[in-house]
Amino acid sequence: MKPPARRKGLVLATLCATMFMAMLDNVIVNNALPRIGQELHSGVSGLQWVVEGYSLVYAALLLTGGTLGDRYGRRRIFLTGLAVFTAGSAAAALSGSTGTLIAARMLQGLGAALLTPGSLSILRHVFTDERERARAVGLWSGVSALGLAVGPVLGGPIVDAFGWAAVFWVNVPIGVAGLLLAARVLPEFTARTRRLDLPGQALSALGCGALVYALIEGPVRGWTDHQVLTVAAVAALALPAFVAVEARSADPMLDLRFFRDRVLTGAAVSGFMISFGMFGAAFFLPLLMQGVMGWSPSDAGLAGLPMTVMIVVAAPLSSALTSRHGPRLPLVTGLTLCAAGLGALSLYGAHAHYAQYVWVLLTLGLGMGMTFTPVSITVMQRVDPARAGMASATLNTLREIGGVIGVAALGAVLSSRLTANLTASPGRFGAPDELGRHLPGAAQDGATVLPAPVRDAVNAAFVDALHLALCCGSAALAAAALLVALLLRRPRGATPSSPADGRPPRRPEAAHR
Repeated sequence: MKPPARRKGLVLATLCATMFMAMLDNVIVNNALPRIGQELHSGVSGLQWVVEGYSLVYAALLLTGGTLGDRYGRRRIFLTGLAVFTAGSAAAALSGSTGTLIAARMLQGLGAALLTPGSLSILRHVFTDERERARAVGLWSGVSALGLAVGPVLGGPIVDAFGWAAVFWVNVPIGVAGLLLAARVLPEFTARTRRLDLPGQALSALGCGALVYALIEGPVRGWTDHQVLTVAAVAALALPAFVAVEARSADPMLDLRFFRDRVLTGAAVSGFMISFGMFGAAFFLPLLMQGVMGWSPSDAGLAGLPMTVMIVVAAPLSSALTSRHGPRLPLVTGLTLCAAGLGALSLYGAHAHYAQYVWVLLTLGLGMGMTFTPVSITVMQRVDPARAGMASATLNTLREIGGVIGVAALGAVLSSRLTANLTASPGRFGAPDELGRHLPGAAQDGATVLPAPVRDAVNAAFVDALHLALCCGSAALAAAALLVALLLRRPRGATPSSPADGRPPRRPEAAHR
């Protein structure tokens, strides 16, 4: 049963608050990473798993979360996910070792995977008027983007004032309040009876997990290591098998027909690549600011405030542009700005002054803000209500997988370059021969005190490797901007109101008939 009009505001507020929390947890931990590394003696690969443990489980199970919501009720699965997420947050705050923290982060990821698909589906069900729905989805998307934007800003001061565990404790009261409110105001409904796609789920989790493991452990163990090669081979077999299984399934977890619509494909590529570039960069910048530049967590967090402001400014602008011109203009503009920003960031070294590169943060914030809302609006306007759960899960899965692979792939570039710099030619950085033994994990480990020349050499090598990773991210985003521009271009002979030009079709249901 749909809630009366007076309760729609409470429904929207509840869903926005819980999504803000889930998105916040993607990035709020970043400014706590150096402190976690010092207190729990985690190397760079361990810190990557603290971030990736959440994102990997989140991405692997999002499609299952959408299916469970369609089958057992979206409100029920949403509440279950919120409860699991809150419990995982408390467990993460109480962790006393890197392994325990990674496990708790995976529990958080499971909860987020259950609550996220239902959130957008419930919005679609409650706000039936097309104009009203567009405003609600725009606000929901903006709040989600805001969670990603303010995470680093909030995380730094919280770590300085209360320690790293506080970035997880902050979720507990929000989660409890969200559970109480959601139980009262959210409607319950199911779209249709769907079977659980167990083969698809197993292959997607196996393929994604193996790929990320290979990318993270490759620089540490060596790319020719037997275990790394074996896991990479598993990923190479499992991911194509997943696509083959989904293509033949009568009730697939991932409906590949979505990608016959090139507008949906362009929106999905945009979401994937923005997360690829920006999540990858966001993982390493706190290590640069705190570990190399010597900034406090608060200063490193507040440094991102201009980016946050621009995301907030750009989100409603992109929503208006999407409604007026379709998604092509904001998506291509956003991808291009982010590509330019990452490339420009690689021009600044450890001794750069903040005033010199603050314009880069403004550019990145504007680019990110231009992409979030158009992706959500496009998907929801071009998919019929019965498939809203799957569409939401597909969109968010691609975003999360983009972030997971971004951290892993750009991390592999950075770690490989850093290892090569430190082991192949230590004299290049003016450091003694024993520099080769001080790899990134030791450099970040609070238990290891490096001599000043060695520390300076490690820092110089880190900056050099980070610049290469940023350039790779910039090139990938530039290529994505070109691809999206081609996918969303208006075909010859199409009228301005034609769905083929990237604007919302008049009848969303027709997209899948």
